[in-house]
Amino acid sequence: MKPRNNMIRLRQFKVTEKHRQVMQLETMISEFERMANELDAQIVAEEKKSGISDENHFAYPTFAKAARTRRDNLAISIRDLKQQKEAAEAELLDAESELQKAERMEVREARLGDEMDSGDSRKAMIG
Repeated sequence: MKPRNNMIRLRQFKVTEKHRQVMQLETMISEFERMANELDAQIVAEEKKSGISDENHFAYPTFAKAARTRRDNLAISIRDLKQQKEAAEAELLDAESELQKAERMEVREARLGDEMDSGDSRKAMIG
């Protein structure tokens, strides 16, 4: 196997790995958003049940207070994951670009090799 083929396989592996990373981050983001929405619904239900929606009220439900904290923490995590996803997408684009360059180089070298081989066969016919 040519060293160039190894380079292309390495680049393909990088692209696949970066794509998997982006997909994993997207899955985590959607899961966290789903959890935050469920917490919102639980908060609303708890506030209705108690009749108190003011967070600063002394009798505000403890469960609703804890759910708000968890939801806020999830929002922070979602924001961080979105930043990580943007960085991973940029790395994916770079990896795809490197793969395309390596593939073009392989095609170029294959053409040069074919031209050289056909030139050698002409010399053999003449000589």
